[in-house]
Amino acid sequence: MPETPAPESRVHLPDQAAGACIDVLSPPPGADPEDCLYVTLHVRGAASVRRHGVSTALAPGDLLIGTSPHPAGLLREAGCRTVRFRLPCFYLGVRHGDVRRTGGLVARGSEGVGALASQFLLTLAARVRDRAGVPGARPGDHLARSVSDLVAILVTELLEEEGPEQPGGGSAELLARIRAHIEENLADPDLAPESIARAQHISVRYLHKLFQQEGMTVGQWVRQRRLDACRRELERPSRRQTSVSAVAHRWGFVSHSHFSRAFRDAYGVSPREWQAYAAQTDDRNTAS
Repeated sequence: MPETPAPESRVHLPDQAAGACIDVLSPPPGADPEDCLYVTLHVRGAASVRRHGVSTALAPGDLLIGTSPHPAGLLREAGCRTVRFRLPCFYLGVRHGDVRRTGGLVARGSEGVGALASQFLLTLAARVRDRAGVPGARPGDHLARSVSDLVAILVTELLEEEGPEQPGGGSAELLARIRAHIEENLADPDLAPESIARAQHISVRYLHKLFQQEGMTVGQWVRQRRLDACRRELERPSRRQTSVSAVAHRWGFVSHSHFSRAFRDAYGVSPREWQAYAAQTDDRNTAS
């Protein structure tokens, strides 16, 4: 785990040209390079963001999250200092519909996951400064992936606080419980709409209705969460010697051919190509 960064007054962050962003991770093969999430770290000075008619003052360390490098509603006074980061949505495991809802979300850098994400981003920015001028140098793959995981958790928490875009608070609470149940049982190859509905004491028909409001089927949600878990495991250095089939089986895929097709459809590359790409990225970072 990277060290806790020093306060901004003792850390010289890289100067950013207008519109410049620090790339946390490079887009993988087959991913849309424009499909990114932007995180703005407020460092110092007076700033506020206006969202849904409400203005929120930003404190040093706060994070502003959205899908544009230039956050709408952001007001800054002269001398205000921010650092922007860009992260491919591919790594977040968050639905595209949810990513579009992030515009203008504020995470406090003084509490919870927001504090951790703020500290890690500050460390990442300092690493970029330290390696400036080194051809091909990156701030460190393990640090970048830790930042990616924290941002994914943070976005999920912020969207849950806002509430889902669907009617009925009761159904929202039930859907949250269903998703938690799915996450806990992803590795079970027998996880299916029938077993999920039975565990939640609802009908299969009502279960399908809940997910229809989300714009997908239950099966699509389960498959995507399993694919995300496989993708994360295949990119870990500790799993490089593990076969693709073993990883797929671990996360509930019975058929290797079905898993390979689903993985390519979701990410644009085969599981083996993704594993090789992750290994090459780690090797380059180690060499630099």
